[in-house]
Amino acid sequence: MTATAPPVAGSDEPAAPPARPSRPRRLVPVGLMVIAGLLLWASFPPRELPWLAPISFALFGLAAHGRRLRAGFGLGLLFGLAYLVPLLSWTGVDVGPLPWLALAAAEALLVAVAGLGIAYVSRLPLWPLWAAGVWIADEALRARFPFGGFPWGKVAFGQPSGVFLPLASLGGTPLLGFAVVLCGFGLAALALRVLSSRRSGIGGVHLVRDRAAVIAAVITVAPVIAGAAASPLVSNAAQAGTARVALIQGNVPRMGLDFNAQRRAVLDYHVRETMKLAAKIKSGEVKRPDLVLWPENSSDIDPYVNQDAYDEISKAAQAIGAPISVGAVVTAKDGTERNRLILWDPETGPGATYDKRHLQPFGEYMPYRGFFRIFSKDVDRAGEFVPGDKAVAFDMAGTKIGNVTCYEAAFDDVVRDQVNEGAQILSVPSNNATFERSQMTYQQLAMDRVRAVEHGRAVMVPVTSGISAVIRPDGSVAQHTGMFEADTLLADVPRRTSRTLATRVGAWPEALLVLLGAAGLAGAFVRGRKERRVQD
Repeated sequence: MTATAPPVAGSDEPAAPPARPSRPRRLVPVGLMVIAGLLLWASFPPRELPWLAPISFALFGLAAHGRRLRAGFGLGLLFGLAYLVPLLSWTGVDVGPLPWLALAAAEALLVAVAGLGIAYVSRLPLWPLWAAGVWIADEALRARFPFGGFPWGKVAFGQPSGVFLPLASLGGTPLLGFAVVLCGFGLAALALRVLSSRRSGIGGVHLVRDRAAVIAAVITVAPVIAGAAASPLVSNAAQAGTARVALIQGNVPRMGLDFNAQRRAVLDYHVRETMKLAAKIKSGEVKRPDLVLWPENSSDIDPYVNQDAYDEISKAAQAIGAPISVGAVVTAKDGTERNRLILWDPETGPGATYDKRHLQPFGEYMPYRGFFRIFSKDVDRAGEFVPGDKAVAFDMAGTKIGNVTCYEAAFDDVVRDQVNEGAQILSVPSNNATFERSQMTYQQLAMDRVRAVEHGRAVMVPVTSGISAVIRPDGSVAQHTGMFEADTLLADVPRRTSRTLATRVGAWPEALLVLLGAAGLAGAFVRGRKERRVQD
């Protein structure tokens, strides 16, 4: 490539300044990015419009293509804000807008880094491939930094149904997200090629023969074909028989952060709902379940030290005649608070336990409490829990139940560890009462559906106040409750023992896709240096 010399102005007239796009034209990328961010948010449940996500990234690609690094960062920030501010609105329920907007802004800044990287690689051949890798690398960063990461809002979690979903069984959430983003960027590359051809006066026949246009079209449709091809790998078949599972949703006295003020009432509600089920069993109205799942925080009274709580849980287990997984807040032997699941046997009482391993910052523990207290006194509502250190699969009447407590469902490794521990069914006991009737519970349910396909396991979701659900291994919802109502779900659930490819390969797909993004950035750097040398 050779540099073209600018025209020389005559001696009696000043040199003309370089042409700048008009203000309306300069605002086009800004508008595209804002629309793209809103479309990605709209693709998430409760709306469940997964096909909007590729369109979102097509607009992202159109806006970021060929931009300078600073522009890419700014456009990425706009995209992140338009996407994450509405997506994370539930984080401001009952505590006001400051924590919500601060979290959305912090996450949007990390998305802005992706915008910078995508703009940087957008001049390379096959740029959609490198750009999609950069996006997944950015998601990997957000899943780990800061404070242990916040994976909420990963593109994969907006795909609980649709053509791309089966890819989760091959490469987990990284591959699923990559396919969606790649499809969108491929569509952008194709649109750019069509627009360029029209400006050049090239007709449709010649466009079909255009190598770059054909490659862009292939990149666009390849993820769709791959998702369709992977669909036979997803199965609901029982591999080790079925287990009859009961999910208890006892409800809570009130919505919001103060629902724990009546802790005994929460426990009593779950005991009461379990006793109702026991009465139906005794009358022959329903069959006895093999196991019963209570939600997270179903007993915020420590049953190890409170005899009344111990007796109430034992009464429920004996009446139902089946083991119960109880979510409790307890004080461990070392004096630390734990968010614990307890396997409660109807005859022997409490047995095996699982302590939540990935705690929610600013909720279950408070990093830099003194500093953040400057901005809000609500930080003192945060707990001082200590995380557990190992995966535990409960043996409940011969069925291995893998425990993933609420927020942990967002983290790839936590869920995968439970399946590798031998879980035949996954359970995600949760407490969403704090977030009232916001979209949070729907977003979390979508995560659980993706996890079902990723690991080929039925996923049980017992929640204090809803939405509780029985999810089949193909990600579809077999049963669900409403919100803030007492209810019980009974289902014959397939026990599965095989491991999907995603489970077996673990974090490797994410690592390879991060390397793909890094390779694109390195290639853009080398290309830029070569171009500067030629110009010099």
